Parts: sequence; structure tokens; C-alpha cells
Amino acid sequence: MPGIRLRTQILLLQVVIIIVSLAAGFGIVLHRVDTDTRAEYGQRAAVIAETVASDTDVRAGAAAQSAARRAGRPASREELAAAPLQRQALAITERTGVLFVVIADDAGYRIAHPDPAQLGAPLSTDPSRALGGDVEVTRQQGTLGDSVRAKAPVLGADGTVVGLVSVGISTETVAEAARHTVVLLTGLAALALAVGVIGSALLARRWRRLTLGLEPEEMAELIREQNAVLYSGSEGVIAIDAQGIVRVINDRARELLGVTAAAGTPLADLGLTERVAGVVATPTEVPVAAAVNERVVLVASRRVHRGGTDLGTVLTAVDRTDLEKLTRELDSVQAMSAALRAQRHESANRMHVVAGLLRDGRTDEAVAYLDEIAGDTAVLPVSGLDRLDEPHLRAFVSAKAARARERGVLLRVGADTAFVGVLAHPVDTTTLVGNLLDNAIDAAAEGPEPRTVEVDVLRDGVDLAVIVVDSGPGFTVDDPFVEGVTTRSDPTVPGGRGLGLVIARQVARGHGGEVVIVERGGADAPTTVMATLPEGVRDDA
Repeated sequence: MPGIRLRTQILLLQVVIIIVSLAAGFGIVLHRVDTDTRAEYGQRAAVIAETVASDTDVRAGAAAQSAARRAGRPASREELAAAPLQRQALAITERTGVLFVVIADDAGYRIAHPDPAQLGAPLSTDPSRALGGDVEVTRQQGTLGDSVRAKAPVLGADGTVVGLVSVGISTETVAEAARHTVVLLTGLAALALAVGVIGSALLARRWRRLTLGLEPEEMAELIREQNAVLYSGSEGVIAIDAQGIVRVINDRARELLGVTAAAGTPLADLGLTERVAGVVATPTEVPVAAAVNERVVLVASRRVHRGGTDLGTVLTAVDRTDLEKLTRELDSVQAMSAALRAQRHESANRMHVVAGLLRDGRTDEAVAYLDEIAGDTAVLPVSGLDRLDEPHLRAFVSAKAARARERGVLLRVGADTAFVGVLAHPVDTTTLVGNLLDNAIDAAAEGPEPRTVEVDVLRDGVDLAVIVVDSGPGFTVDDPFVEGVTTRSDPTVPGGRGLGLVIARQVARGHGGEVVIVERGGADAPTTVMATLPEGVRDDA
């Protein structure tokens, strides 16, 4: 049916099926109604005939009339009209509403009849079966018209047949009863048709609501487009219906969110991390950063509605691990660059002083000035910085010390630091140290006075160990690496922060190392975090 919408086709098909079924059933019922009505009225006539034939007066009257006829003295028409049997037959006819009640003797002559003119005349139909002792039900045409009639034998005192009773019900009466039944059945059929049409319309309406008004070809195209979007992109997508059941989940979502469950799984059983589950529970289109299985993932969700119907929630996930790592590395490089620029600026100023002294011929003063500054090259004095011989770390820690001062935190190098050599992986190492120091500085800034952060850098052969201790309030979650720990919110970063430890661990594990929580801190106890980098140091060539 081109041009007709599917729900309309379904409605029309169901209506046609209902009409055809009702028509076929109605035809069968009509035939049964006619047959059953005739049988019912025939049975009714037989009951009346047998009842009349068993009446004592009827039996006695029929026996007397039969005996008189056998003796050659049959009663005249006038005598029969005045006899009790005639009056009784007429009374029964009126009382039962039948067409006639006729009584005949054993020779088949009428001894009671609704029409007195027919008294004494032979029956117009064959009486042989009834006179033979059987009850007969037939449809016959008689002097009073077409009727369904029953004939029952009348037995004498000795059990012999002395006559018969014939009871007829007009076929018009039978037909009227059948018509009444047909009218009733027609009404019921019409009601069934109406119910069927209404039910089909409601079903079509529900179909439209379930399919959102889409036609099959539109749904097929939608599925093709959905598969193309879900399985060809770099985003992870999970679709959850309004009842909290996962309906769609692509392979990328399983990879990014560490999910193995299939579609049809309740959201609560999906195994999402606490932060990701929170994004689903409270939809937000602003990406939220979450740490999942060594990955940094940006997740966002939104409710989906169509035509006023709540279709559920769509969760999207994007891998931000590499970008976050590069961002942290860039932060480290920028920090070192800023420190080096400051050192260059300060060195330039000092060189100007030396140049001026030499131009004035004040050589001794120039030498003394050089001797004074030779022992202190740091732009910003950091306690214990002289224990760090590695140039990248010296510049980096100096830059972080400036940031710590801005937060009211004192950063110092620990007394256990004894580092000689150069970093094998300068960018990754400063990224790791930078994340640990950033976390520690932010935590210490939230703690009580005095706010301090101490970093120890140790060398064991070619292996590197970094220990950071802060005076902050400590970790408040069981596993700081699950979602990251944050003490601030940064609106410039999508999803906020709280991923420093995660990035640090990723960097360390990328080189076979690890980041562990040595002391969780809290109350008056410091927080201690240690990172290890195998083969992170080499001797200065």
C-alpha cells in the first residue's frame, strides 16, 4: 500500500480481518439459528402433544369415539363440536399459543379441531407413525397453513393406540423467533466490530507512540545511521532508558569506562565509577573529568525527550588521557621556562653591574661582587635547593616555590635529598613531580599554619625516587586514584581538576614505576606520597 503509513495499514488490515471473521461466523450462526429454532419449536410442540395425549379425559374421549366408529355409529359434526374434547382442545390452543391442537381417533378422523367445519373429516397429513405408537415431529402444510407439528399417540386403558394428538406451531412464529435471535446476534456482531475497530485504533496509536511516529523505512535508516555513529566514532556512547536499563552501549564506551556488561543490563549493575554514575544521575552537558582504569575520561550526559516522552539519558565519554598528559607536560615546560627566563633576567642585571664596575676601573669591587653571587644563583631562594644538582629540577622546583608562596605555602627541599646527575626523561619526570607538588601545595593551602611542602629527590643507582610531604588535611577517600582527589575547582579546565595523582601514576607506570600513598595524613599527621622511576637518572656526561 504505497503512500499509506504503516499504522494505517495495520489498522485497515485488522479491521478487514475482523469483518471477514465476523461475516463468516455470522453466516454459520444464521444457519444454526434457523435449524436450532425449528428444532426447539418442534420439541415444544412434541411436549405439548405428549402432555395432551396423556390426559385422562383425552384418553377416555378418544377411546370412546374410536369404539363408536368401529361399531358403525361415529359421532356427527354437531356432536363433536359440543363434546368436551373440542372445548379442551380449544382451551389448550389458546393457553399455549400454538397454531392448533387437533385430536383424532384411531382411524385418523378429527374429533377435535380449531375449525368446527373440519370435525369428522380425515386428517390432511399422514397419521400412520403416530397411530403406530411413535411421536413424530415434522414440518408440514395442512388445512391451517405451514407449520412445525408434532403427533403423539393416545393410548387406551389397555395400552393400545386409540387416537392421536397433533400440535402445530406456525412457521411464521418460528421465523419471527429466528429473526429476533438474528437481530440480537447482529447487535452483538456490531458491538464486536466496534470493539475490534477501537482496539485496532488504540493498538495503532500505541504503535505510533512506541515507534515515535517513525515508519519502517525511517527506523531502518535510523538504525543504519545509529550504527554508523556509534561504531565509527571515537566517543563512547551509552543510552539508558527511562527505567534505568542500558539499551545501547558501543565498544568505545566499554573500552573507556571499563564496562563488560551487555545491553539490557540495569544501570546499577553496569559497574560505573562513582563519578561517572553521578553524571548519569544528574545529567550535565558540561564535561566532567573522571579517572577510569588509568585513563582520564571526559563524560557528559543529557536527558532525551521526544514529543513529551522521556526517552532516558545518553552518556558520552571521550578519552582525554593523552591531552591531559600533554597539558601537564606543557605546564611543567612552561614552569621551567618561566624560571629560566627569570634567571636570565636576573643574570643580565648582574652582568650589567659587573660591566659597569669594570668600565669604571673598579676591578677589585667587580671581583668581590662576582664572588658574592657565585654561591647563590637561584632566582627565588628555596631552602635546600643546593642539594639538587640537576638543572631541570632546580629550575622547576624554583618555579613551583614561587607558586607556593602565592598560595601562602613554604616549599623546601628535604634534608634527605642527595641528587647528582641528569634526568633520563626530563619532561616526564618534571610532569610527575609537578603533579605531586601541585596536589601537595593545594592541599597544604587548605590546611592550618604552618603550611609547608617538602620534596625529597633520591637516587639509587639509575633509579629515581621522589617523596612529597605536605601539611594538608590528608586524603578523605578510600582510593585517591579511583577518581582523583581535588581541593579546588578550576573553571578553565573542562570537568574541573582532581586528576593530578592519576596523571602522575600514569607517567610513573609508563616507565615501569609507581606512585603510592605512604601516609594518608589527617589531624596533625602529614601526608606523604612517593613516586619511583626505574632508570630515571643517568650520569652527567
